[in-house]
Amino acid sequence: MMAAAIATNHTGVGDISDDNVYEPYSNRPETYIVPVVFAMIFVVGVLGNGTLVLVFIRHRSMRSVPNTYILSLALGDLLVIITCVPFTSTVYTVESWPYGELICKLSEATKDVSIGVSVFTLTALSAERYCAIVNPIRRHVSSKPFTLMTAVAIWILAVVLATPSATFSHLATEPIPNTNMTIEYCYPFPMELGSGYAHGMVMFKLLTYYVVPLCVIGCFYLLMAHHLMVSTRNMPGELQHAGQSGQIRARKKVAKMVLSFVVIFMISFLPYHVFMVWFHFNPYSHEEYDDYWHAFRIVGFCLSFINSCVNPVALYFISGVFRKHFNRYLFCCCPFTRSGPATVESTIQDINLTHVNSTSCRRLNSVVTSHTLGHAT
Repeated sequence: MMAAAIATNHTGVGDISDDNVYEPYSNRPETYIVPVVFAMIFVVGVLGNGTLVLVFIRHRSMRSVPNTYILSLALGDLLVIITCVPFTSTVYTVESWPYGELICKLSEATKDVSIGVSVFTLTALSAERYCAIVNPIRRHVSSKPFTLMTAVAIWILAVVLATPSATFSHLATEPIPNTNMTIEYCYPFPMELGSGYAHGMVMFKLLTYYVVPLCVIGCFYLLMAHHLMVSTRNMPGELQHAGQSGQIRARKKVAKMVLSFVVIFMISFLPYHVFMVWFHFNPYSHEEYDDYWHAFRIVGFCLSFINSCVNPVALYFISGVFRKHFNRYLFCCCPFTRSGPATVESTIQDINLTHVNSTSCRRLNSVVTSHTLGHAT
């Protein structure tokens, strides 16, 4: 089946290929597959991210610095799931956009806000982990007021960067060749500004929402890995027996959690950006658009929204603390008690590294002091 209509939301594509025969939506497999995928995204995303928000509201012990950023991620994901997913789920189901221009602008803008919040928050999380691991004594970077200000600044920046989508997104029309039909679709680039604006925005979003943040995150993780290898190799045996090795493992665990979020984001948005660059910068993309690129585009479209629901799933498998909370609120099992090894307070070290860092500094000082007094006597 040759895909003829290239006019859907969230791809920046608004054109019809004259070389192919138009295939009615009722005969296309994506008409039935995509809504099912988006229904799963909506259910998993609302339950998972909603539970994360509930955990942070009800449990003061979970309000650590890394968890504040995770809360920001959950809120950004909830935003796009509630305001965007129900409408865009029908992009591959009906020929024309049925919701009007206001919803078109809203869905495009909230999508960009959510992407910006996600990638900028992951960058801030990586920087916070770097500071916590490399220089745990410096507390201002890992303080809650600084974290809240950073999270608010990220949201403001994401909203500002989404302004072009809110301003220029509109309903465009396109006649279908060899038929009397005309379809209407939500298009984020103004026709009157020509292809130059579309090329500029595609490249801007690629660099701002993908390439530059991931490069910065990669640098932080390379520096963290180097520091952890050096510090572990140079750590005296006495300090290891004093509990430092366990604290290093806790730091590594949270760093791995953040890294898993980054890898999920990178995989989720790679096909989307590849298709956008190929379609807008390849002068022969209209002629070369075939079944392969049609399927590739649908996969990228779905993955970009799947990213909004997978972080809670990743947390469930990575963090024992969050897993207990999820079991309690979603599955009504494993209730927390005030005593015993299953309490939040006894297992919070795998997330709340501010306490770990301060404890490690005190232990280090006590060991050094004891050695000094011993030699003095």
